[in-house]
Amino acid sequence: MKQGGANVVNRPYVPGRRWAYRVGMTVDSAGSASGDARRPATDFGATGVMSHFRGPYADGPPPADLEVDTPDLDRFGVAEVRRMVVIYLVLLTSILKRLAGHVLHPRRTTWASAASEGVVDGFEILGPTFVKIGQLVASSPGIFPKPLADAALRCLDEVPPFDGEAACEMIRDDLGRPPAQVFKSFDERPLSAASIGQVHACVLPDGREAVIKLQRPNIRERMTTDLRVGHRLAKTLQKHTKLGKSANVVGVIEDLHANTFKELNPALEAYRQAKFREGIAAFGDNKFITAPEVYWEYCGPHMICMERMAGVPMDEFDTIRERGVDGALILRRGVKVWLEAATIHGPFHGDVHAGNLWVLDDGRATYLDFGIMGELTDDWKQLMKDLFFTSVIDSDFTRVARAFKRVGAFPEDIGTDEEVGVRMQVAFGPMLDVGLSQVSLGDVFKSIVQMMEGLGVPSPQELVLVTKQLLYFERYAKVHAPDWAMARDLYLVRNIFPAEVEQKAAELGVVFPD
Repeated sequence: MKQGGANVVNRPYVPGRRWAYRVGMTVDSAGSASGDARRPATDFGATGVMSHFRGPYADGPPPADLEVDTPDLDRFGVAEVRRMVVIYLVLLTSILKRLAGHVLHPRRTTWASAASEGVVDGFEILGPTFVKIGQLVASSPGIFPKPLADAALRCLDEVPPFDGEAACEMIRDDLGRPPAQVFKSFDERPLSAASIGQVHACVLPDGREAVIKLQRPNIRERMTTDLRVGHRLAKTLQKHTKLGKSANVVGVIEDLHANTFKELNPALEAYRQAKFREGIAAFGDNKFITAPEVYWEYCGPHMICMERMAGVPMDEFDTIRERGVDGALILRRGVKVWLEAATIHGPFHGDVHAGNLWVLDDGRATYLDFGIMGELTDDWKQLMKDLFFTSVIDSDFTRVARAFKRVGAFPEDIGTDEEVGVRMQVAFGPMLDVGLSQVSLGDVFKSIVQMMEGLGVPSPQELVLVTKQLLYFERYAKVHAPDWAMARDLYLVRNIFPAEVEQKAAELGVVFPD
């Protein structure tokens, strides 16, 4: 599996196209379509697949199940003390083992690399929470020392799965019946496993191929304890070490805490996935981008059942090229959908690493794994619109200055809108005109965040999340479309500013792809 947050399968599935949306029925082994499909049952005497099955979320999850219950990060009791001792011992032992290996074979590595490998060894032993921390380190090589970031790349690979018997028991607990009575077939061997959950293949009674995403057993309790211990450890590191201060390790743990318990709510994830999918079709022109359909009848409090996709991750550049897919065009289409979600529809995908953005076997692209999502307030949505309108349509940075003042990002005494606009145009205007091989739109947003922090104004977590996604898109664009000036692409905003884009395109003679 590529990045560990991707709990939907992150390697190619068995080739085939599986996008049938019709609802079909089969009868059970007794030929009956009656009975309460949600009542508890045993395997004895009833192994046939039920018809008309309706799980607890068949009509969508109840509002209470969409609420995120985030435990207190600063609470510290007996369980945390015990776990802290284990964490210190595991990390210390793992580091010492690697350093001892360096003494015996000094030419194979450096002291820093050996110690870093030891840290990651400890992360893998300690389990899901620390694997997630390793993923954050690996995904932020400019923040953490290179030896540690390089060693943490191991955390992006698949982690050991939990056994199939536990998976079957979880399905029984959620749906009230064992897999043999609910699905035409269910594979106890997981397709992939990640830090928080794993994915199993199944076939629905009407023949549609699907996947089930299951949480790891007791994952919430373990991650709650680990994050509390990690927070206390991070405070110590940030107070007493240079690395802790420069990497803002307390902030890393707090961000992980803020997102983790959203990821641990499958009902919320499935709901957002469905909303994102609806938004793709809202304008009727995004037919080459999709997201898996959620099969609500087979979802429960700890599991999501969804459409199975077949394809390859966006960063398998050679494979995509060999298939004759226009990587630049598919990326433009994907960014367009994402931008519409962020500025119009609401929830936007907050983790678009390559394992969560695939090119499908039929040439379309799909978003996967909606555990991390962001949603801007109306004021920040408008600021995003103002930024792109200025960049794409008229280069009037006075509008951008007003937008930043409106959200409180600039103090009123910073200057007039016109004065601030001129300064922003001088700073950012030239950066928006060149291709991605020369400048990063993500870096522009990062500069905006840093500018706000320099003025003593905290930037919203969602804006930081937007910046991270732009950097991901640009990583793919450096290979698929190195000369693409994303910030000036009219195509991306044709549904956001339809009249203005149509006029501008006519003036420039621009023809949009389907």
